[in-house]
Amino acid sequence: MSKLKPKLFSVMKTYTKQQFYKDVTAGIIVAIIALPLSIALAIASGVAPEKGLYTAIIGGFLVSFFGGSRVQIAGPTGAFMIIVLGIIEVYGFDGLVIATLMAGIIMIFLGLLKMGSVVKFIPYPIITGFTSGIALVIFSSQINDFFGMNILDLSPHFSGKWIQFFSNINRIDLVTMSIGFLSLTIIIIWPKINRRIPGTLIAIIFTSLIVYFFNLDIATIGSKYGELSSALPVPRFPSITFEKIKLLIEPAFVIAFLGSVESLLSAVVSDGMIGSRHRSNMELVAQGVGNVGSSLFGGIPVTGAIARTVANIKNGGRTPIAGIVHSITLFIMLISLMPLVSHIPLSSLAAVLFVVAYNMSEWREFKTLLKSPMPDTIVLLTTFGLTIFVDLVVAIEVGIMLSMFLFMKRMADVSDVSIKKLDFTEETHLEMINEPKQALDSSLHLAGVQMYQINGPFFFGAANKYVEAIKSIDPTTKYLIIGMKHVPAMDATAIHYFKSSIKICKSKKILLLITGLRNQPKQALQKADVLSKIGEENVFSTIEDALNFIQLTRIDHE
Repeated sequence: MSKLKPKLFSVMKTYTKQQFYKDVTAGIIVAIIALPLSIALAIASGVAPEKGLYTAIIGGFLVSFFGGSRVQIAGPTGAFMIIVLGIIEVYGFDGLVIATLMAGIIMIFLGLLKMGSVVKFIPYPIITGFTSGIALVIFSSQINDFFGMNILDLSPHFSGKWIQFFSNINRIDLVTMSIGFLSLTIIIIWPKINRRIPGTLIAIIFTSLIVYFFNLDIATIGSKYGELSSALPVPRFPSITFEKIKLLIEPAFVIAFLGSVESLLSAVVSDGMIGSRHRSNMELVAQGVGNVGSSLFGGIPVTGAIARTVANIKNGGRTPIAGIVHSITLFIMLISLMPLVSHIPLSSLAAVLFVVAYNMSEWREFKTLLKSPMPDTIVLLTTFGLTIFVDLVVAIEVGIMLSMFLFMKRMADVSDVSIKKLDFTEETHLEMINEPKQALDSSLHLAGVQMYQINGPFFFGAANKYVEAIKSIDPTTKYLIIGMKHVPAMDATAIHYFKSSIKICKSKKILLLITGLRNQPKQALQKADVLSKIGEENVFSTIEDALNFIQLTRIDHE
């Protein structure tokens, strides 16, 4: 069971000076990577650039301090871009603060209720569908800045955006586009030269210097947002009303869902890289605390960032100290470098987000899933399409509901009730019945014995088959054996129909016998007071025991 104890408190017992140096180095490098990403993701989410840094500083620190993973790095990620944009457009930034705050509280409760392992049971087609959809939406949202089209009334809808892009293709600014492609080229090529210094940072520094020294007339962070604040904001509690809670509860659950899934996936990936095991429930609590803190300090939703976590590991980070150093380093950058950030070209940030979108797209996994069974493909394409054309909230809701229905159908398909009429002649009954202590009359046969064998989970999706079998019972039947050896579990609907079958058998004077009852079904039937109605003496381990009982009963009656 996952402990509710931060990893930081555990790892410090054996902490060494050598590991401290490695953690500090990794934390600084990850902060350098996070700086342009945090700014770019904030802008893409429709908020001021510094709010992305607030998120990485406050949220990142809290997640590292309280987290259940040794190496998790938290901050703003592309997965939240769509939902953040949608909330701000409808409810404003205060609405986003309230939704993020509520999402944090939801995540804390999920962790305290030990739901960490349950959250991970999200169908892979849903995760791939909405992450691929988000990637395409992120890519589309950056076309305007990358090509310098300067479309002011850009449509919020995917199809509307692309109609505007094609109708305004003559507005492409060649200088802006050149800076964008130069940034993209540096980001792609730089890792072949030096992997320790991120290519995104080199691209942004290089293109910013070009724009500044050559006085190029292209859009920059400063020209769009003006002077940027270098101060960390003081906490501000939003004005919360019951009406606002009702309006924002749905996006709050979506933020909690996305944050939980992405964080736990990141933790699982990191576990495989360092041979450790994260505490999923504690990680959920930490992510919740991080989102509460981020929202109160003017940030946006925070979650575990897989790319930054992997960078942390590859640079030697092995404890939460690296994540804490990452946040402290970003704070130093915030108070010292913000005046320089204003010179960053928006086309360079668009190039950074193009790469983020590509890495998020999981196109190889998407392509592989298209070869999966048809139900999985339907879930994948439905989630993907709804994410792009409708809404991320709707996409997740429909994806989960569709997965549930398809799962129930699959379980119903593998669950069946086979009917076996056991009418033994004198040549066969002695072979089937093993009762050495009782001499059986070879002229006796087991006419009127019928058996129903239930195979697979006995639940509401398959209970109708059992009902149909009971209704078609042979009127000459005197003994009905229900074989449950292959039933791993049953639910309330199955129990209800079981009770109905008891009444039917009693009305027709049929003795009901059960064989092969496993633990969960047995406990469920006992709790529902069904076994007492059947009679404990009519429950047997094997079919042979039940048949021996029938033989002995008939002999006694004769």
